Amino acid sequence: MSAPKSAFLAAMIDRGFMHQCTDLEGLDAAAMKGVVTGYIGFDCTAPSLHVGSLVQIMILRWMQQTGHRPIVLMGGGTTKVGDPSGKDESRRLLTDDDIAGNMAGIKQVFAKFLKFGNGPTDAVMVNNADWLDKLAYIPFLREVGRHFSINRMLSFDSVKLRLEREQPLTFLEFNYMILQAYDFVELARRQDCVLQMGGSDQWGNIVNGVELGRRIDDRALYGLTTPLITLASGAKMGKTAQGAVWLNADQCSPYDYWQFWRNTEDADVGRFLRLFTELPLDEIARLERLDGAGLNEAKKVLATEATALAHGRDAAMQAAETARVTFEQGGTASDLPSVSLPRAKLAEGVPAFELVVAAKLAASNGEARRLIRSGGIKVNDQAVGDETAKFGLEHLVVDDAIKVSAGRKRHTLVRAG
Repeated sequence: MSAPKSAFLAAMIDRGFMHQCTDLEGLDAAAMKGVVTGYIGFDCTAPSLHVGSLVQIMILRWMQQTGHRPIVLMGGGTTKVGDPSGKDESRRLLTDDDIAGNMAGIKQVFAKFLKFGNGPTDAVMVNNADWLDKLAYIPFLREVGRHFSINRMLSFDSVKLRLEREQPLTFLEFNYMILQAYDFVELARRQDCVLQMGGSDQWGNIVNGVELGRRIDDRALYGLTTPLITLASGAKMGKTAQGAVWLNADQCSPYDYWQFWRNTEDADVGRFLRLFTELPLDEIARLERLDGAGLNEAKKVLATEATALAHGRDAAMQAAETARVTFEQGGTASDLPSVSLPRAKLAEGVPAFELVVAAKLAASNGEARRLIRSGGIKVNDQAVGDETAKFGLEHLVVDDAIKVSAGRKRHTLVRAG
């Protein structure tokens, strides 16, 4: 088709969000005609979402920014089953209390990105446990299950890959795609929702929902997927040596979040500016043409704009200033990430390799020793050559803390607890 006319689909394509769509022309026409309601589901498997979910969150934000109505579907029901997509083994079954706690943490994220309310384009948050928990098994099989072919279900990647690897797939997980399809039908009935979105690994599940809506209710529904985001190096988005980059501030500080984006690989800067900021496309084009020191400035813009969306403009500017003071002026800012060690332990002296692990700059003693041997560790801005050298209370000199650095960009303050 020609270039889309609707602002929403134009943004999806121009900014790199579009991978597949079940009916691009039909969805474009619907978006031009009036307000489109669309949803993305988020299972409650952890107390926060991480950067790997940010593409989906940004799509919902762009929906709202271009005059449409986003639904955040919390998977209070489907989390009890577990999505087998991309997994080699079954998820650990969570209790109702676990799921409720995770849901409470995840909800905090969306308040930063979306405006909730009762207006025509205000976001809505719903929980699929509201209908899935009440399903009667036999009536559900008769109404919904009869529309699914086992032959076809076995052909979906989420099932086929697990079987090819000879990894067990439980009957519980096998039902996930049916429940996700039914979610779409329920949201269409309850909220007049016509669009489901998700990552490209969800294509089969989304198509199931589109087809189920047509078969059961004769509804015209649409599906849209985004490309799975990997780094230029091929690494998975949102994973670092220290683990996942969480979106909740209590699990990843605004400063650490800013640093994650500041450390973006050169080849990813333009793409990430389009996906994870709302800067105008012409400004992004200018920034991605920069090189050398100019490209570093573009990375700082990316870091500040992405952090402003997730944590607010004030927190983003503070993180940028902390980085400037620490890295450009050689000083230390008091809001660097910090950890505490018992004062009694510091009084005895802590070996350098243990200090590095305590500062969360290495995942193990072995990794810490290797960093020290390679010259990658500084304590209070002085290189450490002896991995067993001890540091204690007498080294609490920088903001009444010990500053531990791995390389030029990762710093932690170790305080006496």
